Amino acid sequence: WVAARRAELLPVPYFHVVFTLPAPVGAIAFQNKSTVYAILFRAAAETLRVIAAAPLHLGAEIGGVAVLHSWGQAMQHHPHLHCIVPGGGLSPDRTRWIPCPPGFFLSVKVLGRLFRRLFLERLAAAFAEGGLRFFGDLAPLADPKAFAAHCAALRRIDWVVYAKPPFGGPEQVLAYLGRYTHRVAIANSRLVATTGDTVSFLWKDYRHAGRRKVMTLAAGEFMRRFLLHVLPSGFHRIRHFGFLANRHRAARIALCRRLLQPPEAEPETATAPDARPEASRPAQAAQLVPGRDFCPCCGSLALIRSTLPRAPPASMRP
Repeated sequence: WVAARRAELLPVPYFHVVFTLPAPVGAIAFQNKSTVYAILFRAAAETLRVIAAAPLHLGAEIGGVAVLHSWGQAMQHHPHLHCIVPGGGLSPDRTRWIPCPPGFFLSVKVLGRLFRRLFLERLAAAFAEGGLRFFGDLAPLADPKAFAAHCAALRRIDWVVYAKPPFGGPEQVLAYLGRYTHRVAIANSRLVATTGDTVSFLWKDYRHAGRRKVMTLAAGEFMRRFLLHVLPSGFHRIRHFGFLANRHRAARIALCRRLLQPPEAEPETATAPDARPEASRPAQAAQLVPGRDFCPCCGSLALIRSTLPRAPPASMRP
């Protein structure tokens, strides 16, 4: 899978955007995994595409890979979506590549507000269609008025969208994908010790600056937490969107690569400078395009500032 993604990398910076569900929504997601996780994918992808397409922000069609994680460091239920997105996109007419500003992708505050609205709209639609079930402490939410009040409270809180700094390069993107796309809940490297009754593992306490600690759980509790993250049968937790969507990914990637290629230098003519007619010099100088002309000596890009008139012959000088 990672090898296939390697062939799709573009020569641009990549950004890492994380969409996290608030705890009250996470509780609903736990009891309705297929429905709510699917809403999470759709809302996050649409949020990125809509904001990126707005001329005020980027004005481009973007693409990306979204990976669902349902766990935190201590293996508690914590659904969130990791999105790996190229830093730029296709212009609306698909004739040029529009890059992101250096080191910046999209405003996380704007993303958070639209993500909240889109997600809650889809959640309300799923409830109206009878697609949600509530058990235990959440059983009262089966009442339409209680559910509407619950959603109204969720509209008044901030939803966290986090955009991490751009990756160091394509290899770092692949390293991330290789570590986190096909793992469930915990990696073997975090397991410290096990007895007949307990399991100990490493975890990062982000409330204390990410300090690494060892947590020991009873074997039954460890297995309970691990099984929280088993997905419904047939559910895909890695999805592509935008110009990387499956239906047109190959064609769009080829187009992006073509638009990202630097313009080729125009071939130089073999005519000696002195042999060119004097009258043609101003017209030729006017045709020079900055960024497409190269120094004949060193090969660097040449920017034509002005054209100086040729000095008169020695016989005509005073």
